[in-house]
Amino acid sequence: MSALQINPSVRDTEAVPDPVFAAHRGGKMEIAATIPLENRDDLSIAYTPGVARVCTAIAEEPALFDEYTWASRTIAVVTDGTAVLGLGNIGPKAAMPVMEGKAVLFKQFGGVDAVPICLDTTDPEEIVETVARLAPSFGGINLEDISAPRCFAVEAMLAERLDIPVFHDDQHGTAVVATAAMENAARLTGRALGDLRAVVSGAGAAGVAVTKMLLAAGVGDIAVADSKGIIHVGRDNLTPVKGELAAITNKAGITGSLEDALKGADVFIGLSAGQVPEEAVATMAPDCFIFAMANPDPEVHPDVAHKYAAVVATGRSDYPNQINNVLAFPGIFRGALDVRATAITEGMKLAAADALAAVVSDELRADHIIPSPFDPRVAPAVASAVAAAARADGVARL
Repeated sequence: MSALQINPSVRDTEAVPDPVFAAHRGGKMEIAATIPLENRDDLSIAYTPGVARVCTAIAEEPALFDEYTWASRTIAVVTDGTAVLGLGNIGPKAAMPVMEGKAVLFKQFGGVDAVPICLDTTDPEEIVETVARLAPSFGGINLEDISAPRCFAVEAMLAERLDIPVFHDDQHGTAVVATAAMENAARLTGRALGDLRAVVSGAGAAGVAVTKMLLAAGVGDIAVADSKGIIHVGRDNLTPVKGELAAITNKAGITGSLEDALKGADVFIGLSAGQVPEEAVATMAPDCFIFAMANPDPEVHPDVAHKYAAVVATGRSDYPNQINNVLAFPGIFRGALDVRATAITEGMKLAAADALAAVVSDELRADHIIPSPFDPRVAPAVASAVAAAARADGVARL
């Protein structure tokens, strides 16, 4: 039973304690001081009159802002509550537990301070204007759970307007981890990415980003399917985003349904809620890869996938090879903040994927193509690669 369905009388009572509600009572995070406040001298340094000297110095030399405030090591986690997990448009207040959770993950896995911000507007221009006005307080912006296609416009407008990293995790975090997993699946089975033909189910935020990154990484061809079938240049009524996808995908010129595209395909990547019949899975190429990432119900159940695939991955934590964004976003922002990057480039994302794949490149098995989120090597490896790529791409200020 989901949290939205739980009877309020049994959420957290003495008779029927619910550990989930108990853990969330009062929220999951707090603000903590980094200096002592135990006597008058401490107070005079942390606040008035001492703080006035720092304020005056920053006013005279704005570059000191990054060194003498928390902004350069703190990000905002921003949502409008329109695409929260698998719950959909539940609004900003109901989204707050997720944003708090994301902030806790940033701190735990990347050492990055994060502030959850839930906006009471779904208008893209209002979101952009609000975030832009808040931006001086932060070193980066992580957009979260904003529905497609508005998320594309929001990210693009903010990236154009701000001189700090803007990153929509539902798009790019998923893409980085999926790309790393694909690189290792190909390495494990002795294949080149360029020889693979993939089928992506879903043309939302994650589907678009995963497709673009896999193409950038070198995957040979990708056909993308939405609820109306395969996206191709001859299809009517494509949105601008899907029209762009049509122009760069489907070299094979496949039309028709998802099932049509799966015939002979080397890879299936599920980023939608639609279930795929076993009969269609059985038509894929021998030793294929199946990444069925819908939660909680994968598009292809792992028991079915293992009948036909050499490598199987899901979005669930109770199966091997979990495609989990927490493998990407803490290290990406850690690396970007470490060099005070002005943006997160495509090169930085690809570097993150390569570094993530390399963490377990000497330990590959069919059930271990991607590290665990608790592997302590992950965030430092990703951060180092992202920082180096930021310098190479000319967006680093340190």
